[in-house]
Amino acid sequence: MPKHETFDVVVIGGGPAGATAACDLARMGRTVLLLDRAGRIKPCGGAIPPRLIREFEIPAELMVARISAARIISPSNRCVDMPIGGGYVGMVDRDVFDTWLRERARDFGAVLRTGTFKRLSRDVDGTAIVHYATCADADVVSQVRARSIIGADGATSVVARQCVSGSDGGRYVFAYHEIIRSPSSNAVAFDGGRCDVIYNGLLSPDFYGWIFPHGATASIGSGSAHKGFALRTAVRTLRQAAGLDGLDTIRREGAPIPLAPLSRWDNGRDVVLAGDAAGVVAPASGEGIYYAMVGGRLAAEAVDMMCRSGDPRALGAARKRFMTMHGGVFWILGLMQRFWYANDRRRERFVSICRDRDVQQLTWNAYMNKELVRAQPAVHARIFLKNIAHLTGLASV
Repeated sequence: MPKHETFDVVVIGGGPAGATAACDLARMGRTVLLLDRAGRIKPCGGAIPPRLIREFEIPAELMVARISAARIISPSNRCVDMPIGGGYVGMVDRDVFDTWLRERARDFGAVLRTGTFKRLSRDVDGTAIVHYATCADADVVSQVRARSIIGADGATSVVARQCVSGSDGGRYVFAYHEIIRSPSSNAVAFDGGRCDVIYNGLLSPDFYGWIFPHGATASIGSGSAHKGFALRTAVRTLRQAAGLDGLDTIRREGAPIPLAPLSRWDNGRDVVLAGDAAGVVAPASGEGIYYAMVGGRLAAEAVDMMCRSGDPRALGAARKRFMTMHGGVFWILGLMQRFWYANDRRRERFVSICRDRDVQQLTWNAYMNKELVRAQPAVHARIFLKNIAHLTGLASV
């Protein structure tokens, strides 16, 4: 039998999901290898809600901005301001945030290496062998033995395609953004404490455009599930319309974002998925950091359970628990996206609904706390009737 390093867990992908899983498993006393490829920065608005900050012990210094309101802009350029009211949403830069998460995992004992996953094979005793290329020389492939593997290598996960059946049929929104220098404080169309969400078919036929402040920088982007849609042109149009086209562009990034959780996250033996690899990005909003970190934590707990019990069926608990906690929210957001984002006429009405104070309060409560809000029945009844009025065209836009 060849002599290879052996780890309890190899985590492939060092974004929020993988880094969280590696940190939690190292804290549990497991031997962990965290593999992350060099130069990876995902296009991301960078919003982290208060529940994430609390649950995952995120220090205040990682937040480059604090958002106190959102502005929703309709296809006809009508603006609806949605103040949070007493709270805030933190904004992080993913390059700094992800690095900090990986270093925290290393501080708790995880081994951190730069490398790109290539394939999985089996030792003579059936133990998985992870083959990965070092970024310094792609022709040099290293190998380690792994009693279990967490695939957290993104929406187009190689681990998922190789190891988990049915993972190749997902649908995606393709996102693109540009990081720019933030304008001066007197810029008319920019507020460093406000996120702007723009619904307009010129910017996206089925999603939205955005302007998200990050302190000294800002993210301006768009997304669409239509592969032929020109996202770079859309972002250029958005920058011109907002008066931000003359500012320095620091970098440009694009990546697919999954539209729904996969139906299966594990191979029934020793591999489980987390984060974008498992499809856990919220429909309608495209929010993924919180759900990625929750998925990473649940994957870590499932792997630890399997290591203790020796029963690979424990891996299935990651998806089951996630869907129990958040499946209802994902289902409702999916319905919203399919209906309200279908065309500009419907999106105009959707923005009109957002003017309603009841809707705003429930929206922020659900976003900040990451659960369906059990409000007073009368509030839900009012919102239901208002939705019916907009759906039937009885309400004014």
